[in-house]
Amino acid sequence: MLRKITVAIASTGLLFGLAACGGSGNDAGTLKVGATSVPHAEILTYVKTDLADKAGLKLEIEEFSNYEQLNPALNDGQLDANYFQHRPYLAESNQKTGQKLEFVAGVHLEPLGVYSKKVTKLQDLRQGATVALPSDPSNLARALKLLADNGVVTLKPGAGEEATEKDVAGNPKAIKFLPTDAAALPRQLADVDASVINGNYALEGGLTPAKDALAAEKVESNPYVNGLVTKAEDKTDADVKKLVELLGGPEVKKFIEDKYKGSVLPAA
Repeated sequence: MLRKITVAIASTGLLFGLAACGGSGNDAGTLKVGATSVPHAEILTYVKTDLADKAGLKLEIEEFSNYEQLNPALNDGQLDANYFQHRPYLAESNQKTGQKLEFVAGVHLEPLGVYSKKVTKLQDLRQGATVALPSDPSNLARALKLLADNGVVTLKPGAGEEATEKDVAGNPKAIKFLPTDAAALPRQLADVDASVINGNYALEGGLTPAKDALAAEKVESNPYVNGLVTKAEDKTDADVKKLVELLGGPEVKKFIEDKYKGSVLPAA
């Protein structure tokens, strides 16, 4: 059974501080899930408002502005689950930290897209253009694959989920890559020739991925589906199972399709 903890969080410039978890007692009927705001917390809020009571699930949602805080918060017991990441990011995080968090179920894909305020087609990128990419390793590899899939560069054979700029085999336009914190990519879009932006940050930055992206990922056979993550020992908890069932149900699928209109795609 999950250990349910109510956490008092003091904010001093950041949305959440991870230092304090203490002594406030248990809330045995609540599943506390951490998430970034768009679209994860929005989807969870729909579940909480429209579906959870009928399913007998009491859901508490904690929004984080910095996704790098979410796995430590889950591992430290401040959360019962989190919802913000895909499998390659989780694998990278577990390897780096020694944590043993587990991916429970996929929910949606935020198609990684290429955006530009200077060109309307990727073929029109200038010689020596600067293209910004997410700097975290799993999304950097993902961004390079998207560029390769659309003919901007070619990658070395076997370059996969750990690809870096060193794996670029062909670069006919001598593209300069600018790894950048993912959350900052929309803000600096005007300063580069193009940028590969995560779907959630594109939405937060006022972009409409389904219309504004020059190229975007497809959901079929995509390893970058975002989903629910827990500690290994909590994967089969009854409340976690209830949440998984709701997140994978037809109501949530319709909510995603209606609200995001192709900018966020249901996993199935």
